[in-house]
Amino acid sequence: MFHVLQNERRRRVLQYLSDTEGPVDMRDIAEQVAAWEHDTTVQQLTSDQRQRVYIALYQSHLPKLADFDLITYNRNRGVVERTALADEVAQYLDPNGANDHSDGNTTWTRYYGGTTLVSIGLIALTALGILPFTSIALASVITAMYAIVTVGFTRWSDD
Repeated sequence: MFHVLQNERRRRVLQYLSDTEGPVDMRDIAEQVAAWEHDTTVQQLTSDQRQRVYIALYQSHLPKLADFDLITYNRNRGVVERTALADEVAQYLDPNGANDHSDGNTTWTRYYGGTTLVSIGLIALTALGILPFTSIALASVITAMYAIVTVGFTRWSDD
């Protein structure tokens, strides 16, 4: 499964399908994936940009997703539909971090990043002799900070 999902184009197909209900024309998928890849709109895509993505989806990516039961793919009709398994893995594919239960503009990545910056500051201040921490005390404070953030993340993500 990780091998299948390591490819960005396949993840984008699943991302597109996560917002749909029922069967979807693969041309629509190819156009949106191409637009994402070229950071443009579907209307501004060139024929070559559309074609390259369409061929790759047709020949490789959609059959592979179908082999792993993430989609059903009728190659002759050019119709794709996500499966229940795709719904299960969708939470791991969210590129916008919506599954990190962000609170306003604050994400859990920022909490961990902030904790890292505070840890670096504490280490620097201790090394300069400004803070009177022993190595054990410093390690304990830093570990406690990460434990608090981790417990918060775990409780928040269970909601």
